Amino acid sequence: MATASELRRGGRVELEGEPYTVVDVHFQSPSARGASTLVKAKVRNLRTGNVLEKTFKTSDRIVEPQVELRPVQFLYADGDGYHFMDQESFETLTLRGDVLGDDARLLVDNLVLQVHKYNGSPIGLIFPPIVEMTVTDCEPGVRGDTASGGVTKLARLETGLEIRVPLFIKEGERVKVHTETREFAGRAS
Repeated sequence: MATASELRRGGRVELEGEPYTVVDVHFQSPSARGASTLVKAKVRNLRTGNVLEKTFKTSDRIVEPQVELRPVQFLYADGDGYHFMDQESFETLTLRGDVLGDDARLLVDNLVLQVHKYNGSPIGLIFPPIVEMTVTDCEPGVRGDTASGGVTKLARLETGLEIRVPLFIKEGERVKVHTETREFAGRAS
């Protein structure tokens, strides 16, 4: 067990039996003599993604959740969910679509990523910063549109994800996508 004064951004804490990650932390000094310093933390639930703001005294005890990160490789998706192979034990594990949400559109064949396991069951994924995908559909670029600079067009990728890309990108090209912002990051080599 640790104390609330040891909370740091990116750390993990268990509150009311649920695992959370610390998004932001702020220490507030007291204005009255003898009062204890407060720790105000913004935390995100690892299961649901909900964000809460919690206030602790620096002396409060906090419990670190038993969250395990395991490397996995995406295999395929079907009616049962999304199937991954653990890179260390070679076991197959399945995540339901509601656990992944919109992140499912970032999954391409053979993508290696990290899975969060809490009490032995998978609760979420950590994607690499960049994923490479193929453009399956995009509008043609029109000559003369570049006068204002920074002109983009809409492109649909192999997973159904739609992003804005520069005019020079064509169908069939591979592009890099930032997994956090879902923005164009360049051509894939």
